[in-house]
Amino acid sequence: MAYTESSMLPLGTRAPEFILPDPATGSLLSLHDVTGQNATVVMFLCNHCPYVIYVNPTIVQIVEEYAQKGVSFVGINSNDAEDYPEDGPDKMPAHAREAGYTFPYLYDETQSVARAFDAACTPDFYVFDGDLNLYYRGQLDESRPKRNPVPSTGSDLRAALESLLASRPAPEVQRPSGGCNIKWNQDLRI
Repeated sequence: MAYTESSMLPLGTRAPEFILPDPATGSLLSLHDVTGQNATVVMFLCNHCPYVIYVNPTIVQIVEEYAQKGVSFVGINSNDAEDYPEDGPDKMPAHAREAGYTFPYLYDETQSVARAFDAACTPDFYVFDGDLNLYYRGQLDESRPKRNPVPSTGSDLRAALESLLASRPAPEVQRPSGGCNIKWNQDLRI
């Protein structure tokens, strides 16, 4: 596992369009199918990353808390399933159930969505406002297993969501997320 930090897409960037399969339902979902009234949180996740596993309970808690406030959430797994079969779409529904995900968990087989978002690691978080412009990107909080094993609180993501819902400017300090690098399929890399 190579520790990698997020690339920090420029604030104000329009949310990249996508249409991806949901392995749990067999349906295809687009960005507009998962857009929230007040905000949309796109999370790059995967099944096996210890950084994701460490914060999964906090993610589930935040989703439960903010879904009632017009915020929608979507998880995207862009890892190469050929070299990392534990992240394959066939394993995603069971992982989502075990983790308690109540949001769509989509599979980006071609990795084109990860490239469009300039995603670099799992977990990686992007908050878009009601007009789908990037308001926040970066870490959930400062917790990192082994590197900084403090309890996960979701403090950075929560602060960004509270600020957005209160119509305040985007937080000035936005720290990159950190975790496992996205497992790129070298045959697909442009």
